[in-house]
Amino acid sequence: MAGRAGTPAYDTAARDLVHGYAAPWLTWVMIAASWAGSGLVLWPLGALVVLLLARAGREREGALFAVAVLGANLISESLKLFFHRVRPEPWFGYPLPKTYSFPSGHALVSFCFCLCLAELVVRDEWPAARKAAVWGAAVGCTLTIGLSRVYLGVHYPTDVLAGFAAGVVWTTVIRVAHHVWTKRREGTGISF
Repeated sequence: MAGRAGTPAYDTAARDLVHGYAAPWLTWVMIAASWAGSGLVLWPLGALVVLLLARAGREREGALFAVAVLGANLISESLKLFFHRVRPEPWFGYPLPKTYSFPSGHALVSFCFCLCLAELVVRDEWPAARKAAVWGAAVGCTLTIGLSRVYLGVHYPTDVLAGFAAGVVWTTVIRVAHHVWTKRREGTGISF
């Protein structure tokens, strides 16, 4: 069953449900979250992360982070061009982005950015509470950025879920490839 203009009813219903919680203060928070997940913030912040890792002698980790984030951007844009899903009409006078809707680039890129950054920051010797706080902040930021896109009306919920799913797949591919490359470089057998 389809909702507005061929959109599945569950997408329209979930979008309307999120919109039902609109409040002026929440709109401000969601605009800020959406801005934080934009390229205007993530590109310079990502470059700073890579630079700091290089200065700390962690070039390989910086390269992996760059591959994760740049690859997420390329995957997002490629999938948008493949699926050509038209965006919904935004709310609150928010500007309609010029790109297609599926998947949410904010969801995909922020997933890769925040969770890869958390993995680089967290150290094995840290207490469990400190690790949980960093991972919780990374997941919280990612979820808030994704939710902001539905709240502002520029994405359907399935766009955001697809962005998160693509982020899981992409980061898994990077981890497996890095593991295989590291084992081959060390000259040991590959085992998981």
